[in-house]
Amino acid sequence: MFDLSIGLSILLVVCILAACAFEFINGFHDTANAVATVIYTRSLKPRTAVIWSGFWNFVGVYFGGLAVAIGIVNLLPLEALVDQNIQHNVAMILSLIFTAIIWNLATWYFGIPCSSSHTLLGSIFGIGIAFMFINTTGTMALNWKKVIDAGLSLFISPIFGFGLTMLLMWVFRKFVKKKKFFLEPDPLKKPPFWIRGLLVLTCTSVSYSHGSNDGQKGVGLMMIILITLLPAYFAIDSTKNPVNMSGNVSAITTYINKVDTTMLAAIDKTNLATINSKLADMTTVLNVSQTPSGVPKEKRFEIRKDIITIARTSDKLLASDKFKAGLKKDEIGFIKKNIGELKSNTEFAPWWVLLLISVSLGLGTMVGWKRIVVTIGEKIGKSHLTYAQGASAEMVAASTIGVSTLLGLPVSTTHVLSSGVAGSMVSQGGVKNLQYGTVKNILIAWVVTIPVTVVMAGSLFLLLRAIF
Repeated sequence: MFDLSIGLSILLVVCILAACAFEFINGFHDTANAVATVIYTRSLKPRTAVIWSGFWNFVGVYFGGLAVAIGIVNLLPLEALVDQNIQHNVAMILSLIFTAIIWNLATWYFGIPCSSSHTLLGSIFGIGIAFMFINTTGTMALNWKKVIDAGLSLFISPIFGFGLTMLLMWVFRKFVKKKKFFLEPDPLKKPPFWIRGLLVLTCTSVSYSHGSNDGQKGVGLMMIILITLLPAYFAIDSTKNPVNMSGNVSAITTYINKVDTTMLAAIDKTNLATINSKLADMTTVLNVSQTPSGVPKEKRFEIRKDIITIARTSDKLLASDKFKAGLKKDEIGFIKKNIGELKSNTEFAPWWVLLLISVSLGLGTMVGWKRIVVTIGEKIGKSHLTYAQGASAEMVAASTIGVSTLLGLPVSTTHVLSSGVAGSMVSQGGVKNLQYGTVKNILIAWVVTIPVTVVMAGSLFLLLRAIF
């Protein structure tokens, strides 16, 4: 079907299975973030809780959008790393995924809440650095804007979770008069119905949010595999008609060339020339392509690179006051609209990819929960988790992850929730209420994850590339 040799077909299957394994491990590695409170408070039995959480993780992946997945794809510019040696591309993919799997398993084994997002970002960063040493241009193949955005999101979100949970605990104490809400769970009794309902709702929210954010990282990994190894089939969305792309290209060309170039700065002229060159290249190809199958296979990745270049360069051009001064407000909006429609040809994932990743995450969620549940429930604070603390931490985690997903930013479910639990402990008993040993381990994992995965992924990439 994909015109691959038997050997390359096996490598493709291995890469896909590795991506599914990463998402499966991500499921049981992060399960405690959603089920810790409902299990620890006896709101749901463990088996029921993990099955319920697994289902909502599945739903989150399948219906949660693609913003985070596209963000992961854009962290590592494929147009820079895809070369003529497909085995080298396999080396890149396997080193990225194997590093993430090894680190996630190691931290899970020791019961340390660790971020899959940090792990993935560090792995991509490591490959970018390693590629710098073998790239003839000597440049690092990283989309720095996306890396910085993702890094800031991962850094700020735990601080946000800590502070907002403290605020929410204050609100609970101010308005909730039921004293039982602020007590530790009775190991012999189930909580009142209204508390159970609230905790099941927060469990559901975190599970769905986790699927829509963490689950999309697996979708992004899968698309990296498909675009890199099978660019002729997955570089652009084959369900879209090139005639529509032709219309977008024509509209963008018409409007950007209305601007008087004599008024532009030198950098604006350079950016405008780059866009016009890519638009012309696309026009040449699309004029003879009336259906998706009509786009020559060898040209589909070129079309993808042209669209990415147009989108990124237009961002710079439309940020120029001198360029915008030559256009009306509605014309600028029209250019952005057509560029957005053009980008939709590259920002996609087949339904079967969503299904495969959502099943992997859902199944992973149903196992391996116990180690980290104990850490979340008993080892962050000196006092055991109360109903109010569990509810506040999960409400903050769900809302933080949801906002990050809408913005297309990866966020650490693990660190948002564990920092929220820490914030709730401090709000109830001050800093002395924290178990410094556990907090220290979490902080160490948070600090060392990126440098460790950078070294692991970069070294493994260079080793596998040399072998292949």
